[in-house]
Amino acid sequence: MEGKIIKIISNDCTVLSDNQRFVCKPRGKFRKSNICPKVGDNVEFDSENLYLLNIQKRKNELIRPPVSNIDQAFIITSVKKPDFSPNLLDKLLTIITFHRIRPILCFTKMDLLNEEEKEKMYHYFSYYRKIGYTVYENTDIEKIIKEFDGKISIFTGQSGAGKSTLLNRIDPSLQLKTDAISEALGRGKHTTRHVELISLFNGLVADTPGFSSISFEDMSKMDIRDSFVEFSKQNCEFKDCMHDREEDCNVKKSLGEEILLSRYENYLKFIREENQK
Repeated sequence: MEGKIIKIISNDCTVLSDNQRFVCKPRGKFRKSNICPKVGDNVEFDSENLYLLNIQKRKNELIRPPVSNIDQAFIITSVKKPDFSPNLLDKLLTIITFHRIRPILCFTKMDLLNEEEKEKMYHYFSYYRKIGYTVYENTDIEKIIKEFDGKISIFTGQSGAGKSTLLNRIDPSLQLKTDAISEALGRGKHTTRHVELISLFNGLVADTPGFSSISFEDMSKMDIRDSFVEFSKQNCEFKDCMHDREEDCNVKKSLGEEILLSRYENYLKFIREENQK
């Protein structure tokens, strides 16, 4: 039979097939071939002996969180407690874009900001929309629900940003565990312990553990550059330009106008991280 892995705990893989769930074990050949099943995998399995037989080719996959075949990623970003981090947001955007996953930005806790802080955030919202990203606030429940239809989505972002809280607002019956922000650390406590795909509004949605750290695994400096979607629109005349040293680079000429300065500064930090590997 064929199905999709929707949950993995220890060595038990829950496979959804024809609205039935089967808890299967990977065959020994998986371990020998260093193949690790992931939530989201389309698989062939033995429904009688409850063994995974084969994993079909993945269209994409993430390492942390370990999930595959994703259509879109909701990047849940807090603007307060924990404070907004443009660096973390751009890092997640870069990684998700590289893996050919559609990013959807969702900002939480806007009600904790004063008017001046809100205006600053609206400037970010406007820029990210201008370069092609979908941007929501966590109060845009109906709009967010429409995004689920027929898609496999993941909810990801910093710990304490409100991923599980938002999913509970979308469907109160989920009753996902949430927890308070750690005042000492200034970030959330992990409340999601494993990746699981949940059937929601004609789609599948994964609540994933929050990131404590992320890195550009399997990405080159050129991959990072090409994941900054606004750079390609500047038609830089220098072949293979990294947009960091050439004075006449069109990307550098566009700073502060077509390209947000904080985005460019984050880009420079990211490619320097790669240089230090």
